[in-house]
Amino acid sequence: MKLSFQFRAAAFLAVLLGLFALSLQAQVSPKRELRGVWIATVANIDWPSQKGLSAVTQMEEFRYILDEHQKNGINALFVQVRPTTDAFYRTDKELWSHWLTGKQGQEPNPPYDPLAFQIEEAHQRGMEFHAWFNPYRATHDTVSANISPKHITKTKPEWFVTYAGKKYFKPGLPEVRAYIVNIIMDVVRNYDIDAVHFDDYFYPYPTKDPFPDDEDFAKYGTNFTNKDDWRRYNVDEVIRVLSDSIKAEKPYVKFGISPFAIWRNASQDPRGSDTKGGLTNYDHLYADVRGWLEKGWIDYNVPQLYFHIGYLVADYAKMLDWWAKNSFGKHNYIGQGTYRVNNDARFKEWSNPLESGNQIRLNRANSGVHGSVYFSSKSVMSNPLGVQDSLRQNFYKNPALVPTMPWKDNVAPLVPTGLKAHATLEGVSLYWNAPAPAPDKETARYYVIYRVLSGQTINPENPAHILKVHNGPTSFTDTSAKPGQRYTYGITAVDRLHNESALSRTVAGKRKK
Repeated sequence: MKLSFQFRAAAFLAVLLGLFALSLQAQVSPKRELRGVWIATVANIDWPSQKGLSAVTQMEEFRYILDEHQKNGINALFVQVRPTTDAFYRTDKELWSHWLTGKQGQEPNPPYDPLAFQIEEAHQRGMEFHAWFNPYRATHDTVSANISPKHITKTKPEWFVTYAGKKYFKPGLPEVRAYIVNIIMDVVRNYDIDAVHFDDYFYPYPTKDPFPDDEDFAKYGTNFTNKDDWRRYNVDEVIRVLSDSIKAEKPYVKFGISPFAIWRNASQDPRGSDTKGGLTNYDHLYADVRGWLEKGWIDYNVPQLYFHIGYLVADYAKMLDWWAKNSFGKHNYIGQGTYRVNNDARFKEWSNPLESGNQIRLNRANSGVHGSVYFSSKSVMSNPLGVQDSLRQNFYKNPALVPTMPWKDNVAPLVPTGLKAHATLEGVSLYWNAPAPAPDKETARYYVIYRVLSGQTINPENPAHILKVHNGPTSFTDTSAKPGQRYTYGITAVDRLHNESALSRTVAGKRKK
């Protein structure tokens, strides 16, 4: 059947309008969204690039990584500070990491504190710093040359087992649990971190051999008829005690977990997900992450959804929906498997340049998802199939604030006062007064500077109106202002848990010609 010219023209126009609408929709980004990246230090995956670099080179590398991620729109760093019962920070409790200096126990040269440096660099760029610990893994291998005689596996060998070519703490020992909590709390007390973060390594991923804890179960598991329940109790106790300890010491410090993607399959438990995984957190790693969320022991969850959309064993879309529905009011960020993009010959989907973007769109379409964390830094920065380009030019083009956690703090700062704008040859210089402390005694941690063209009204809920998330003094020069163009500016104050004040009075400004 032949279509009339008018009908064909109308259909073509409708298609164009539809594509235009989709294009506009793709540019919409939320005002609040955690945008994180893991920076792995184990095996020098992300930083430092190799063992034994000078302190100056290490700092240069880290600044470069952060500068690139600032361009990517990243607002949270997840930095591995204790990969194998060793330290990327100054402490008298554990040895310096050989991934840092080339030799376990040898300090950086010239001496510096990498963690203090990293936190300062992150905060200067308006990024949260999540200190990432591996609680149970004690060594990455069993090569004696890599393990100092002063390492705890040598001084307290009764605390450890060898399994799958690595040494692990015995989770069933009460003194081990107390030691792990104490190590982490030492960092909470002494460093200005924003969060404590664990990844998916609790009991080790199982091999064909059983985990050797029969003697420990016989000694400490007398109240349990089932060893699996006892193992879960051991991990629960670390999470519970650490959660309580963090809240008592610094209530504003967050506590989050990044588990393996599957809690349990629905075939095992009606509360589980529509998945067919042979491995689960609950049954094999003894990590009851869903239970920790339900009990309020953790503030956020980052399930590692390193699968593609439509994967029969564990569909990304189904897993996303399940975790969103099982977060119990806590934050749900999604671990994005960027390392697999164009790097997994088993699945053609990871060679599809649209896969990563489609995953972000699914995240944003679900109200139970609060952001993404990418594994890992190097994978993003290598820009596979344009992933980094799409963040900069599309998904993260506009800045975003980290979502608030009202169960930790729901008091907003007071409004900045005295905003003034002065025309200069460099741009429009803004000056304002810091607000007085809020009723909860909190002061402003940073400021959000809004700008629209003269004649428009600033809408603080529109991220396109954000000119700058400013972590610095109560002044800022808008060097992007065009000569002769008039603008309207406004400022808000934000506290460390990202509660935002009302908008200040607005002022007009333009750049000198």
